Amino acid sequence: MERIGTETLLIRSWNLFHGNAWPPDHRSHLHRMIRLATADRPDVLCLQEVPLWALPRLERWSGMTACWTVARQPWLPDWLGGFITRLHNGLLRSAIAGQANAILLAPGLHSLEHHAVRIDEGRREPRHCHAVRTERLLVANLHATNDFRDPVIPAAEVVRAEAFVMRLAGDLPCVLAGDFNLYPKHLVGLSGWSKLGTGIDHVLVRGLRASSLSVWPERRRRHNGRVLSDHAPVEVTIG
Repeated sequence: MERIGTETLLIRSWNLFHGNAWPPDHRSHLHRMIRLATADRPDVLCLQEVPLWALPRLERWSGMTACWTVARQPWLPDWLGGFITRLHNGLLRSAIAGQANAILLAPGLHSLEHHAVRIDEGRREPRHCHAVRTERLLVANLHATNDFRDPVIPAAEVVRAEAFVMRLAGDLPCVLAGDFNLYPKHLVGLSGWSKLGTGIDHVLVRGLRASSLSVWPERRRRHNGRVLSDHAPVEVTIG
């Protein structure tokens, strides 16, 4: 039987910055990031900016079930792009290694369906939202366009993602998480969701009680003197 009911679930989202530290260095820290983000056993982990070479490794590194959608195809085969990128991870990123979004589910949560939709309007760098439907919950993950000069662009993508989620969810409670690349003042037209965070990374919940968004302090993502990613993980507890 799938877990939810009266239980609470921890839903976390993190833009992995292709496995880079901040400021970027030559090493990939991706394995460490996944281990860190899953050490306390979240129920759902939504990831953005995952290089394609890492996708087959996610389940082994996390102990969770992984579903993903490819947002940007690499120039080279995954294994070769990964090898070249790891020569200097701070310089060589998605153009060579590709980019994906992923949803990881803890044991006890089972994916019944997985769907994805492109939410940009034919831009050079595609943006996607994908969603996993479980027995009692739908979880969606997105990475919107980074265009702070024109927030109308990512705002429209979030609205498209919301329509996609609502169509799939039906009467199910749902989560819409990810890197929206938007501050709350630019997110208009959304209603019936939990409260937005103060930054550009959000976890929105509909149909279930949700805690306020919690943002990891920098010290929690510091490893060997390096800050992992240029984004902090964000999370809510639902139930």
